[in-house]
Amino acid sequence: MQTGNLPAGVPKPNETLGYGIIRWAQKFIVQPDGDRAGEPWQFTPEQLRFVLWFYAINPDGTWKYSAATLRRAKGWGKTPLLAALAIVEFLGPCRFSHWDAFGLPVGKPVPLPVVQVGATALDQTEQTMDMIRGMLSESPAEAIYGLDIGKMVVQFKSGKPGSIKPKATAGRTNEGNRPSFCLMDECHHWVGSNGGPDFFQTLKRNIEKTTKAGSRWVSTTNAYNPNEDSVAQIIHESEMVAQGYWLYDCLEGSIALEDIRDAERVRAALKEAYGDASWADIDGLTRTILYDRTTPDSTYCRFFFNQIAESSDGWMSKSEWDTCLDEDDPIKSGDQIAVGFDGSIRGDATGLVGVRLRDAKLFVLGVWERPEHATDDWEVDVLSVEAAVAETFRRYRVEWFYADPPYWQENIGRWAIEHGEDYVFEFWTNKPTRMVQAVERFRTAAMVGDLKHDGDHRLTRHVLNAVTREVPQGLLITKDSPRSKRKIDLAVCAVLALEARADAIADGRMQIRRSRVVGW
Repeated sequence: MQTGNLPAGVPKPNETLGYGIIRWAQKFIVQPDGDRAGEPWQFTPEQLRFVLWFYAINPDGTWKYSAATLRRAKGWGKTPLLAALAIVEFLGPCRFSHWDAFGLPVGKPVPLPVVQVGATALDQTEQTMDMIRGMLSESPAEAIYGLDIGKMVVQFKSGKPGSIKPKATAGRTNEGNRPSFCLMDECHHWVGSNGGPDFFQTLKRNIEKTTKAGSRWVSTTNAYNPNEDSVAQIIHESEMVAQGYWLYDCLEGSIALEDIRDAERVRAALKEAYGDASWADIDGLTRTILYDRTTPDSTYCRFFFNQIAESSDGWMSKSEWDTCLDEDDPIKSGDQIAVGFDGSIRGDATGLVGVRLRDAKLFVLGVWERPEHATDDWEVDVLSVEAAVAETFRRYRVEWFYADPPYWQENIGRWAIEHGEDYVFEFWTNKPTRMVQAVERFRTAAMVGDLKHDGDHRLTRHVLNAVTREVPQGLLITKDSPRSKRKIDLAVCAVLALEARADAIADGRMQIRRSRVVGW
């Protein structure tokens, strides 16, 4: 089932440069591997249709689409198609030149072709670069165009400007580039923890410098996890796709999650998702989905049926969390609140989350996260945290404060002395029985509408990053891996804050301003 905005059929010969590009590719590029290795390159019918629409033009010769995304099941053949497009954009007749005597568009090569293969790490570009080298090695293009086909760059032996080379995230070092074409492969992996969204914006800005000359980008992806805020999701949800300015070609298998044990429905959905990818092992994939229980069903839905699905071990889904959003009735100075604190020094984030007593509305009071390119000796700014805690007690009526002690026990003890020992308490999150109960109460409150949040993107990110881990006492929340950059500390703070609220209310502190006995 086509769920993108790819038009039906194919464009007419006078509506696209694609027909000439296809002929050029089949003449100059070779099949890189398999039984047909070394033979002229052939697009599949689905690939042909994508190429024809991607190179569709308006009556004035400008592009119909300023960018494109190809979303397909794992193993469909996205990377070979991307590699072929890289070569076309490097050497082929991929820019409008003029109309011929028959009213058909004529293409011309890019004068200065700078083709970038983008990824969040250089080793992720290897598969695409290997495919490009395989398509060009001992091909007609290698001799006719005089190519120097290196491991990390393809360029002209003559020294003529132009290249195909990989490009990975490296902070601001990518600003200022002027690519004529950019490939973005596997964008469902481009997430905040590896700098993917920022890198995407940088590449897009660089392309936009020369869009009048025809520069564009293409991305490929599997179905994304909507909890991850990946570049794949950003593109899919963009108004540029909705309005038809970016081409979005997506073929999904039609199957409901409850039918994933039905062999015939699984096989039919796989055939639908893989289309004309004749090399796909439909029978093998069917067996895997039916009998391999080591992989969550949500993963099968994403990678084999090309359906957007959340990770099955995610603590909270985006839709569930969004239901708790309340942008009305903002938190005000003087409100009665409870607070949760989770501290670190170097690796994890340090956070401070408040919750209003009268309606359980969560809000972020502060967060200190390690910057993306911080030096090895980076540490949390303790003075900044201290100032935030002091400001919290000054600005709000803090009725209960729970703090996780590791690394911060001395500070927490001092806060108790300064603000009252019947207001500041330790809450050890490494005690599973108590923490399991707190996590369960938080999730239940979210499910039944007994908590709210103000939409803070930092809290949302941490909540959606959290995954569940089963212990004998029940379910805890944790990062997806010990060394993961996907932080969850504000989620922990929120759990502690909600526990603090419950204990404050149970102690009779709602709407009561108790006098505080402060130690000397």
